[in-house]
Amino acid sequence: MLDSISEKQTDQHPRAAGPDAPGGIPAEEATGVVSGTVPAAAARPDSDRENTASTADHSAPADDDTVAPADNDTALAEPDPAAQAAAGAESDLLSAPPMKSDSQTFARAFGDFATGFSQRELWLSLGWQDIKQRYRRSVLGPFWITIATGLQAAAMGILYSMLLDQPLREFLPYVTVGLIVWNVINASILEGADVFIANEGLIKQLPSALSVHIYRLVWRQLLFFAHNMVIYLVMLAAFGVWEDVNWASLLAIPAILLLFLNSMWVSIVFGIFSTRYRDIAPILGSTTLMLFVLTPVMWTTSTLENQMGAGSERARLVELVPTFHYLEIVRAPLLGEPQALRHWVIVGVITLVGWVVAILAMKQFRSRVPYWV
Repeated sequence: MLDSISEKQTDQHPRAAGPDAPGGIPAEEATGVVSGTVPAAAARPDSDRENTASTADHSAPADDDTVAPADNDTALAEPDPAAQAAAGAESDLLSAPPMKSDSQTFARAFGDFATGFSQRELWLSLGWQDIKQRYRRSVLGPFWITIATGLQAAAMGILYSMLLDQPLREFLPYVTVGLIVWNVINASILEGADVFIANEGLIKQLPSALSVHIYRLVWRQLLFFAHNMVIYLVMLAAFGVWEDVNWASLLAIPAILLLFLNSMWVSIVFGIFSTRYRDIAPILGSTTLMLFVLTPVMWTTSTLENQMGAGSERARLVELVPTFHYLEIVRAPLLGEPQALRHWVIVGVITLVGWVVAILAMKQFRSRVPYWV
């Protein structure tokens, strides 16, 4: 190989052909040129090249000498306790039964009544403020309630006593007490249907029980009733009604309490359903007007029986009107008249059924009223 390289270099450099060649160069110089142009690997001795190859063979990794895998304990990552806890909580949440809201339970319904009663300072002040607001800047104030009811009772009593040929001394107290009781019944139905709609702002902004507005309405009607009872006291003295009053007249106290107890469930039932269905309020307005005509407020059943003669039994149809029985359990003891047990039984049954419906309505729809108003 060196000989072929030397020959090639001799051809390229003719001067290195020999010392005797024309224009040649000395052999020593030619040798230097050759040694300078040969690659370092070719110029090194064979022994050096063998040593270099041997070193390269030892430095290169063998195919069989692969890296041994790490130990199993160190290769697998240790589990994270926080990740395990999160995974366990997620699995428990997925396997747990779906949560059920307790907003539609009897406990929440009765709790609303209890919470509302405990907030009596609120509804007592609001109820009294309603009356003051209605008669503000007037000289007589709330006593205009008494005057208005007294004038209405006097006008109706005098007129119908003449039409029905009844003695004024007996008929005027009868109409007056009947009108006072009827005002409570009428307000319980009409204002009860509007109780939640009228208090829309308080329901949405004030964190209070829904029954607060029911207590407020009943308390306001009780104040109206108390103002109107002044007229009854005048009747006792002016028309000698006190002569007929006896110990049985004390039954008027539980009768009045029963009347306002019914006022509560009426306000709850009609208030909830009138809030959901706004057409109920106008229907109730027409119904109360019809009940006022059918209920013996301005006329007596005894008068009909005396004037109808053979058809007096048809006067008993008035007992199909539920408001008649409420009127009788309050009016009869206040006027010292005999009382019939059937009126108390009918009112008791209506009260029981009404409160069952009211509690069911509170259980089912109490949480939806704020969205309906």
